[in-house]
Amino acid sequence: MYVSAWPFDGVSQSVSQQRQRAVGRVAFSAAGLSGRTRPMRIEESGSMRIRLPKGEGSGLDTVLVNTAGGIACGDRFSVEIDVRSGASVTVATPAAEKVYRSDGPVAELAVALKVEAGARLDWLPQETILFDRARLGRSLSAEMPEDASLTVFEAVVFGREARAECITDGLFEDRWRIRRGDRLIYADTLRLEGPIADLLWKPSVGKGARAFATLIHVAPDAEARLDSVREQLSSINGCDAAASAWNGLLAVRFCAMAIEALRNAAIPFLLAFRGEPLPRVWLS
Repeated sequence: MYVSAWPFDGVSQSVSQQRQRAVGRVAFSAAGLSGRTRPMRIEESGSMRIRLPKGEGSGLDTVLVNTAGGIACGDRFSVEIDVRSGASVTVATPAAEKVYRSDGPVAELAVALKVEAGARLDWLPQETILFDRARLGRSLSAEMPEDASLTVFEAVVFGREARAECITDGLFEDRWRIRRGDRLIYADTLRLEGPIADLLWKPSVGKGARAFATLIHVAPDAEARLDSVREQLSSINGCDAAASAWNGLLAVRFCAMAIEALRNAAIPFLLAFRGEPLPRVWLS
């Protein structure tokens, strides 16, 4: 069952209601047929689109496109991905997603992922960049059985580095919930509000870092991969990273002063971890 309700409706939208705001939705499903992954359903509305570039292998690469050119105050987007039995799907974005300043209303993005028995889903969007005074509420929910595989990688950057931008005021709320076999195995909520740049300087928050990423891998072999992942992370330079494993999942956190340092660490890690190339859009 998808979580489709907007989780941030308590915030006043009176200002955004006076404007034409972007609203977009994508619902996509794929299934394994005759040893290959085939698209089964594509629903698009508003400014959200999904593209299926031709790729090699039996899996299916998909690219989410926001034709609005970014996320502004009061925008609402939803994405539903359903990977059925025997299918393998990778979802990426063509570029970093920019979240522009808001004069009050919160932009909202809700992602619902469903992975069925024996299926694999890799959720690999490129980084989200928050501008000064941006306000974004984001949620990600996933449902899967014990024998499915899910890899989620999300990166966020606070402020535009080229402008030496600091977020003097803003809101970023990120809610993740993953259920495996009808059991909640991962729940994480990050909320930063107010002078985010000042908050990030606190040692317990970011110690001055402005680029962060989280990888969650849920699969039958997830916990067994912890030692090899820590060995990979030990050779990373210019980026702090650490890994933990529990509840049948593996979690890796990255923390860097700039997005270039984070990408320089994360891209080789993802290549080795997945054992296959990243989506082409990551390298374009």
